[in-house]
Amino acid sequence: MNYSIPVNPEEIMALRQRPVDEEMIAVAIAGLVKMARSQGQSLDDLTAEVLQDDPILDRVQRRWLSDIVAQAWKTMP
Repeated sequence: MNYSIPVNPEEIMALRQRPVDEEMIAVAIAGLVKMARSQGQSLDDLTAEVLQDDPILDRVQRRWLSDIVAQAWKTMP
């Protein structure tokens, strides 16, 4: 991978300066999962955050993203 997994919100925000590609999205999701775990959040907590109303993603997109986050949660050590 060309990106390191972000470990804090600032590093996730710094990804906005990079071109969007599949690898960058995967790294951002991995960082999100890693940060949630380090803050003691459960998968249910994180999923609830992803599913909250958002002006950027519609309901279907948020459901799709929550499924991907759950898969990452289950496969990451």
